[in-house]
Amino acid sequence: MPATELEQRSIDTIRTLAMDAVQQANAGHPGTAMALAPLAYLLYTEVMNHNPASPQWTNRDRFVLSAGHACILQYAALHLSGYNLSLEELKRFRQWESLTPGHPEVHHTPGIEATTGPLGQGFANGVGFALAERYLAEMFNRPYDEIVDHRVYCICSDGDLMEGVSNEAASIAGTNGLGKLIYFYDDNHITIDGTTWLSFTEDRGKRFEAQGWHVQTVEDANDLDALREAIASAQAETAKPSLVIVHSHIAFGAPHAVDTAKAHGSPLGEEEVRATKVALGWDPDEKFVVPREVAAHFNQVERGLALEDAWQQRFSTWSAKYPDARERWDQVHTGKPLPGWAGALPVFEPGEEIATRDAGAKVMRALMPYTPTMIGGAADLVESTKTEFKGGGVFSATHAGRNIAFGIREFSMGAIVNGISLHDGMVKPYGSTFLVFSDYMRNAVRLSALSRLQSLWVWTHDSVGLGEDGPTHQPIEHYASLRAIPFLWFVRPADATETVGAWKVAIEREDGPVAFALTRQKVPTLEGTTIQGVARGAYVVHEPDDDPELILIATGSEVSVAVEAAKQLDVPARVVSMPCWELFEAQPQGYRDEILPPDVKARLSIEAGVALGWHKWVGDEGDTLSIEHYGASAPGPTVLEKLGFTPGNIAARALALRERVS
Repeated sequence: MPATELEQRSIDTIRTLAMDAVQQANAGHPGTAMALAPLAYLLYTEVMNHNPASPQWTNRDRFVLSAGHACILQYAALHLSGYNLSLEELKRFRQWESLTPGHPEVHHTPGIEATTGPLGQGFANGVGFALAERYLAEMFNRPYDEIVDHRVYCICSDGDLMEGVSNEAASIAGTNGLGKLIYFYDDNHITIDGTTWLSFTEDRGKRFEAQGWHVQTVEDANDLDALREAIASAQAETAKPSLVIVHSHIAFGAPHAVDTAKAHGSPLGEEEVRATKVALGWDPDEKFVVPREVAAHFNQVERGLALEDAWQQRFSTWSAKYPDARERWDQVHTGKPLPGWAGALPVFEPGEEIATRDAGAKVMRALMPYTPTMIGGAADLVESTKTEFKGGGVFSATHAGRNIAFGIREFSMGAIVNGISLHDGMVKPYGSTFLVFSDYMRNAVRLSALSRLQSLWVWTHDSVGLGEDGPTHQPIEHYASLRAIPFLWFVRPADATETVGAWKVAIEREDGPVAFALTRQKVPTLEGTTIQGVARGAYVVHEPDDDPELILIATGSEVSVAVEAAKQLDVPARVVSMPCWELFEAQPQGYRDEILPPDVKARLSIEAGVALGWHKWVGDEGDTLSIEHYGASAPGPTVLEKLGFTPGNIAARALALRERVS
């Protein structure tokens, strides 16, 4: 049955708003919005359980626009369905400080669940949402009292499916039987460079079937009944994630731009916009028009309030029947660990030699009972990174354990962890691999910082000190590269005590992600290290009897070597541990001058990576002991010795520096 006149008018309102907004901005992607307007209409008016008056309602369905370039589609739907996104904001599409930026940004626009745009990551974020939903459902639902029961809907494009991260995430979703996932693949055969036949010819449906997905095809994106039938079938399939392949025509309705690559990422042009409106039966001289009957029909506030009210009644009944579960619910939804967690952190004695990855494992064991909704895992490296909640179970199709087996899929691990972080009720999800492989997941780390998420990144094997695996596994440029990401706190602890401090900092941070760089090799627990010092980013771990004439600044495993070097010197030398540049930069100037007195010009930084950035701390007259080339395959102590990270060489470099600046 064809769409009713009111349905068609509503769908075409999305199309005309999309055309007008992109044309006024003179930038954007109108074609996909025009093609998928029928799908957006159905999702926001019939399919999704959501409340525009309460965008953060905890049991809402989540919608992720993985094809973030098509954001005007979602902005139009949000406005029409009643979210606090005015028509004026659509007119300000892509403008300074508008609520309608060029790609969706979480925490910025009401109704946006995830920051998307880098293709494929929204696809993986949705998997994270579904993992979180499954975990919370298993924790809190009781027979006939299900208070966690929502789906994840996602629109993805050819570009999303071309990106490897979506393939990785699809495999994880299929393996874990995430039946609450319903994804729509916009198969329009168009990319910026032309037709998909140039670069994307495999059978996508069979690919997803092989990965354990329930796959359907809708031949015409304008067929509302076919879409409804496919969605109902996907909702009924609870054991597998669902992919609905939707065949569409990019820029549908445009007489000359339809099915063209130009319509993907460029305004249609004033004449084509006018011609399209004429073809759709609209006044070509009017812009940003929302017919009164469409506004009344599309608005979902009344339905949303009823949905949330019905859930609230179920929640109240559940709360009365299960008061202990309700108490835990309230606690985990604060986003913080249970009270008493800080007092449970392990204490390490000076002189104890332990790798910081092993110290981290002990911290996780201590935190486990206090963080019931902290989940995560490693990229097939749990035995090496030591990041496991022992006894917490493995996440599978039948049990929502705390340990997620991501497989060797660093990028999707990062994007999935971000999705888990975006779901309320989850405390500090984490992902772990070797530091050198942070390159594989860098864009997910960047988006965690851009979105100010509570994601934790636990990277081990943090230097050439890992030894025999050689330069392919030895990070060199990574410290500088990761410190360059705004809002990411990169912490490289010196020993076990600082590792405890790093975890404490990470647990307490509320406005962004934290990353650890931990050693494979054992390092001594030092006399001067403190948990409190880590929180300030840098502090003195060794002080001479007299006023210092030299300052040695080090991070990670190099701190203990710097302390030994200072003890060998016959001139007074201070050793500063600087586990986190970002935290030190945030300290008052007075504290920074106390730790690094401006009148002491002889400063030597000691870090087994590139020197880039260290001039900020050593000054124009200071020096750096660094590595400006790749490492080598040999036992770790040998590599460090050959590259000059010994007390004797540090002492010699420090004395030469003092002579030069005195």
